[in-house]
Amino acid sequence: MKNTKIVLFEDKKVRRVWHGKEWWFSIVDIVAILTDSVNPAGYIKDMRRRDNKLSEGWGQIATPLMIDTAGGKQKVNCSNIKGILRIIQSIPSPKAEPFKIWLAKVGYERIKEIENPELAAKRAREIYRSKGYSKDWIEKRMRGIEVRATLTNEWKDRGAKEGVEYAILTNEILRGTFDMSVEDYKNFKGLSKEN
Repeated sequence: MKNTKIVLFEDKKVRRVWHGKEWWFSIVDIVAILTDSVNPAGYIKDMRRRDNKLSEGWGQIATPLMIDTAGGKQKVNCSNIKGILRIIQSIPSPKAEPFKIWLAKVGYERIKEIENPELAAKRAREIYRSKGYSKDWIEKRMRGIEVRATLTNEWKDRGAKEGVEYAILTNEILRGTFDMSVEDYKNFKGLSKEN
């Protein structure tokens, strides 16, 4: 898999790169699209001057990554989805407003789900349904998620640490069940790194 790609946003290009198991997007491309600025780099500097908290956290938001540019591969400040959404909050532009409204809606929904966790399960089912999955598949998936949560909770209660130890335990389960490693199973199913 090529680790850099260009995605379209309102018919404009946004450069991205696969880094740390997730997509990272060119900050300057996003700002250029949402502000129509002729100098997006200057806009970013002004934005950081206006928003002290954004500027203080910039080191956690922006990561210089190698991306194709007109002058060849160069380091460009990129951010993951969480960071991009934080940046969008600081952009006073009509094009950024739909994202801000969406963030408020999602925040409200998550607060309601904390009050009533069944809403989260309902939302998951609706998302799967909108993606075209059958009712049977959705129910199997939801049961699988619950079984996995029960299993990982048991591992946690017994002192296993998330990350490497969970990966080792998962690998052992796949070996015992399918006589395949996680990597072999992913290859057998045709799953990419992103899945």
